[in-house]
Amino acid sequence: MLPARPGIGFKPEHFPAIVQTRLDLGFLEVHAENYMGAGGLPHRMLTRLRQDHALSVHGVGLSIGGPDPLNEDHLARLRALCDRYQPESFSEHLAWASHGGEWMHDLLPLPYTGETLDIVCDHIDRVQEVLGRRMLLENPASYVLFEQSDIAETAFLAEVVRRTGCGLLLDINNVFVSCVNHRTDPRAYLADFPLEAVAEIHLAGHATEDLPSGPLLIDDHGAPVAEPVWALYAETVSKLGALPSLIEWDNDLPPFEDLMAEAARAGRILDALPQARHARAS
Repeated sequence: MLPARPGIGFKPEHFPAIVQTRLDLGFLEVHAENYMGAGGLPHRMLTRLRQDHALSVHGVGLSIGGPDPLNEDHLARLRALCDRYQPESFSEHLAWASHGGEWMHDLLPLPYTGETLDIVCDHIDRVQEVLGRRMLLENPASYVLFEQSDIAETAFLAEVVRRTGCGLLLDINNVFVSCVNHRTDPRAYLADFPLEAVAEIHLAGHATEDLPSGPLLIDDHGAPVAEPVWALYAETVSKLGALPSLIEWDNDLPPFEDLMAEAARAGRILDALPQARHARAS
């Protein structure tokens, strides 16, 4: 398992700062699809980083929710990557990204139905069988709802966990983005979320567009974590205890010091938990 400390998503621009600095970090996270070649500079950097840091591999290309069978070549390359680096965690998204052999270059939403549930569970079973490890499934950021959906998202995730034994990656920014977009209460969503299955947390920034109907939030990973998301994070870990907590910042990259400041803020929240204070006292 990953250490219950803050982590950051690795970007090659930050490689010199990471290897030259003794970082107070629990782990680094990389996107699986950036490391599916056999060699080259990406692997040289990741091999060096793996010497000092726990590693989370985060996939964006399995299309877990798509109706087509999983791409077995992609899955084999993912297995080779996990065998090579032995990451402490592997995660993917509750989304679809390909259809009929065409790659959509996005994480697209799903209707929450019994048919979709069967597809997702079958695909997760196959991933876990091939990888020989438990995967984590991330809740999505969403912008539309489907009339066909007859299962609440939280109940859908709980049933996926029950049927497959997978864990969950709770993206708190995604919760906030989706609930604002759909005019629902993020705290009510989290009250219904299967928190006992959460093994990792993601935090990220978002963009806001003002529409006549109200705000539209876009999960763009291009800004600091918003204050309401920090509040939801603090409330969540106060219930769950310390968990691995990733700062995602993928676009409009800041100076490395700014990224580390976000991770340090997450660390202060974790350190202030009663469990952490008790551990320090003992």
